[in-house]
Amino acid sequence: MEEERRLRGLWGEARELSLGTSGQVDCLDAPPSPLRFLRDYVSANKPCLVSRAATRGWPAISLWSDDAYLRRVLHGCAVSVHLTPHGRADSLVPRPSACGRPRGLCFASAAVRSMDFSDALALIAATGSPSSPTVAYAQQQNDCFRAEYSALAGDVVPDVPWATEALGCLPEAVNLWIGNGRSETSFHKDHYENLYAVITGEKHFLLLPPTDVHRLYIRHYPAARYVLDDGKDATGELHLELEEPERQVPWCSVDPYPETPESMAEQREAFPLYFDGPKPFECIVKAGEILYLETVGCRRVRHAI
Repeated sequence: MEEERRLRGLWGEARELSLGTSGQVDCLDAPPSPLRFLRDYVSANKPCLVSRAATRGWPAISLWSDDAYLRRVLHGCAVSVHLTPHGRADSLVPRPSACGRPRGLCFASAAVRSMDFSDALALIAATGSPSSPTVAYAQQQNDCFRAEYSALAGDVVPDVPWATEALGCLPEAVNLWIGNGRSETSFHKDHYENLYAVITGEKHFLLLPPTDVHRLYIRHYPAARYVLDDGKDATGELHLELEEPERQVPWCSVDPYPETPESMAEQREAFPLYFDGPKPFECIVKAGEILYLETVGCRRVRHAI
């Protein structure tokens, strides 16, 4: 008990020295100078939210709110759409039942379908309804903006100058994600410096600093993937299959938003370091704003591009 008390005190002191205890993310009225960004945020592993001044002059801010424009520019372009039953791609779910397999959780990845952009946009909108058995989310990674969406490249700047100068490099990957009100990213740890620019809609972030990574209870889970039966369209029901041969994935065990009081009680009992520890940082990133982070956390996405 004494060792745990000292550990809690140490992590509290480290957090207070670097990030403070308010649970609020710094909001900047204008982009910081490269020196200030490096000194106050990158070196301190501290998130910051930059106002709409950060994207002033980006054509995307005015153009991308028009679906007709996007359909015209991306006409004939195939994009990757991720399908899940609940909107949470890459998340922990109960493992599929099968004889001889222990019960528990698995790490479930989305089913992925390539389709024309116009069809993808319509599907994302349609599966925002709670009655839809699937949720479509265009959340391909691996530099998808400069690959699948390259026709839109002229609508945004190739890099964010104050960040590029501070970090000493150009972006290694640029991704574009399109979701609806049911799109959500589960609690996880990123391994890169991140700049999130929201063009339309908004994103809700729940964040922990890197010093709090122990509060995620990262454990290994068997990998699984959602599968859409052959011959079914992308709005059909999905089923979950464990990968063969078995592959283990390290992932955060905590669900910060349990849906029922019973689930909350179970989470609090299983993961006291998270639920009894310092309050996570929260912020909502609105259209035109940019969030910098090198933290661990989750993102709830609302129709964000």
